[in-house]
Amino acid sequence: MKKNKKTKSKNNNKIETNRVILEEIIRVDHAGEFGATRIYDGQIAVFGKNSKIGKTIQHMADQEQEHIDKFNELILEHRVRPTALLPIWNIAGFALGASTALMGEKAAMACTVAVEKVIGEHYNEQLDMLKDDHKGLKKTIAKFRDDELEHHDIGIEHDAESAPGYKIMSKVIEFGCKTAIAISKKI
Repeated sequence: MKKNKKTKSKNNNKIETNRVILEEIIRVDHAGEFGATRIYDGQIAVFGKNSKIGKTIQHMADQEQEHIDKFNELILEHRVRPTALLPIWNIAGFALGASTALMGEKAAMACTVAVEKVIGEHYNEQLDMLKDDHKGLKKTIAKFRDDELEHHDIGIEHDAESAPGYKIMSKVIEFGCKTAIAISKKI
């Protein structure tokens, strides 16, 4: 029998988020924010922190660190099992960041645009799924979504769309992110 996505509390008519959905949201967001920190680590390893682009990337990396720190807290607070795939996202994230950085600043920014586009859409879907009982989590996700969309816009401002192979690279990275999201919810 399939579980309902929302249930009504017996004490009142408030709609509450199903526990399974809550766990998936926290698990996948934790995984995604971890992956994002690794992407920026890979890019900074190539560009350095003190280059002009390195400083821009470090700004985004600092925000991603704030995000992963919060999801580390939420994992513990809500007793949610993290994805078993963190070791893979560790390597894949760093490799994606470093490889796009080795292709140049525009390619690194193209990576940022593709990743943050998917994450912004993903966070919007989650905001629609969360119910009245998780206003704090909704506020956190809304803030983080806004940060991710800021990163997307930074990438656009840094000529991401003029990177060689932009359309193909973007589609491949977007597909990879969507696949990672689907897998990390469950595993």
